[in-house]
Amino acid sequence: MTELKVNQRFLYLIAAIAAFGGLLFGYDTAVISGAIGNIQTKFNLSAEAMGGAASAAIWGCVVGVAFTGYLSDRVGRKKVLILAAVLFAVSAIASAMPENITQFVIARFIGGLGVGMASMLSPLYISEIAPAHNRGMLVTLYQLAIVLGINLIYFINLLIAGIGDETWNVEVGWRYMLGSEAIPAMLFLGLLFLVPESPRWLAKQGRDSEALQVLDRIHTDGKGQSILDEIKATLLEEKGSLRELFTTGLRTPLIIGVVLAVFSQITGINAIIYYAPEIFKSLGFGSESALLQTVLIGSVNTIFTFVAIWLMDRAGRRKLLLWGVSGMIICLFGMGLSFYLDWSSGPILLFFILGFIASFASSLGPIPWVLISEIFPNRNRGLAMSISILCLWLGVVAVTYFFPVLLERVGGAYTFWIFMINAIILVIFIWRMVPETKRKTLEEIELGWRRN
Repeated sequence: MTELKVNQRFLYLIAAIAAFGGLLFGYDTAVISGAIGNIQTKFNLSAEAMGGAASAAIWGCVVGVAFTGYLSDRVGRKKVLILAAVLFAVSAIASAMPENITQFVIARFIGGLGVGMASMLSPLYISEIAPAHNRGMLVTLYQLAIVLGINLIYFINLLIAGIGDETWNVEVGWRYMLGSEAIPAMLFLGLLFLVPESPRWLAKQGRDSEALQVLDRIHTDGKGQSILDEIKATLLEEKGSLRELFTTGLRTPLIIGVVLAVFSQITGINAIIYYAPEIFKSLGFGSESALLQTVLIGSVNTIFTFVAIWLMDRAGRRKLLLWGVSGMIICLFGMGLSFYLDWSSGPILLFFILGFIASFASSLGPIPWVLISEIFPNRNRGLAMSISILCLWLGVVAVTYFFPVLLERVGGAYTFWIFMINAIILVIFIWRMVPETKRKTLEEIELGWRRN
């Protein structure tokens, strides 16, 4: 694919605004890590009830992503992103005000609807505006935004926790943590009015002149019309139905999307992100020290996401996945061994946790979002991504709910070794099934599936 000349300032601006949905994704899902212990004390929750409270937003994600593909195919990517931003703001305010656990669960569920929408639409939108030569890097901005959102709320949680004593945090502190999300949510809502609609969605609706305006604004070399012609050609070959996704040629990308989505979660990342403070407190660290450890985790996550951005369109998706997941396997074995040999109170466990985060952040963190956003046909990309990311959130639900129960009943060693077995299965699947897609247009990728 010949590298096209693009309006870099405009392209990076609209990609960054779309990626802001990832910041709210990370912020919303990780804010619970600093608050869940205090919420458990406040409402006197069992381990099972704590898992249910922590997973309330995730169930919202499942529901949100289930209808987002259909909705975004009907009314457009931009309008549904605006709806997601509104839901983020409403949830943040409501989550800070509950008087009982039922009200808290409802408020978190509303936020989950927004997260589910953003988790599908932000990478989808970026992939549909991005040129082939740097699409991987631009979609990875979404994962970087997730990481920055996680990092940001770790620092905010730490600052809020330091305002008062333990009693104050149980009664009030967690409310400030959850309510703080209203600020970035309102910022995201305002910024969305600056971005255009996806040109590929516009072309699918027959609004060719509007699609061409967007393409010409992105591409400064007069190639907008030829790109539009290529998009229209692939649309003519598609019906855009659910049945089409299960036909020969298009069945393989759906399998790849679902497997990568599910295994990106059931290899353990959210167990560490959500419950890191509780893990460290259970090992004898104080509350403040445990929160400091999670800040360190967030810093490593950020650094190695930049590594992924640098390598995504150079080394390629497949190679990064193979190396990164292999590193995760080694570190998961080490985490389990640390618990098994009772080394968990020292620096050894922290070393393996940081190694796992680094391996994940440079591979399995960003790459599934990139691949899921680029391997499906134009006409039914929204529907196909909904299916894949619905499976992703079901994986998140399972891990979020069962992880504290597994830690309590089978212990840390066997819990992390279960994640390791899942990672081994995944690396075999990547080696056998996942192709390289770097520097190919979305239309070239689609035609490749049809030829195969």
